Amino acid sequence: MNVTRPTPAHFGFFVYDLDKMVNFYTQVFKLTITDEGLGKNFGNRLVFMSASEDQHHQIVLSEGRSAESKVSTIMQVSFLVPDLAELRWNRDKAEALGAYEMRPMNHGNAWSLYYFDPEGNRVEVYLDTPYYVNQPYGTPLDLSKSEDQLLAETFAMVRDDPSYMPLAEWQARFRQRGAGRA
Repeated sequence: MNVTRPTPAHFGFFVYDLDKMVNFYTQVFKLTITDEGLGKNFGNRLVFMSASEDQHHQIVLSEGRSAESKVSTIMQVSFLVPDLAELRWNRDKAEALGAYEMRPMNHGNAWSLYYFDPEGNRVEVYLDTPYYVNQPYGTPLDLSKSEDQLLAETFAMVRDDPSYMPLAEWQARFRQRGAGRA
């Protein structure tokens, strides 16, 4: 029997203010509403959103988060961006729409920006670097620096780590292992 591994596809979470959160995710992440309506099982209003025509939804928001629910059960919702300019744009747009506790981090293999959306769900926005280093790994990231400065700092940070290798080498080793096969 040939077994394939599941691929993460989407996130769904309950929110207090559905309209506010739809506005946040469509504005900050440029998601498109693909469907919306009343759920047949629980009767909650649902909004489905995607950034890709080949996925009906990557995020679904549902009204009905209990007022007593003070803490989100989501560890984080992560979004990959193509470059540093987009990471900076995301920071500015998210903050303007109510995101808070901006925390940029250099993980060696990625530059990440963590924050809480307006309802306290942790969001990560990141881009990959050309390096690999064992995780978890991280130091603060200064987004005011140029991309060349950040690449030089990141390389200096990871080059002496015993796990360091160029990302392409790590990816080749991953393919050789046969990802996810027992």
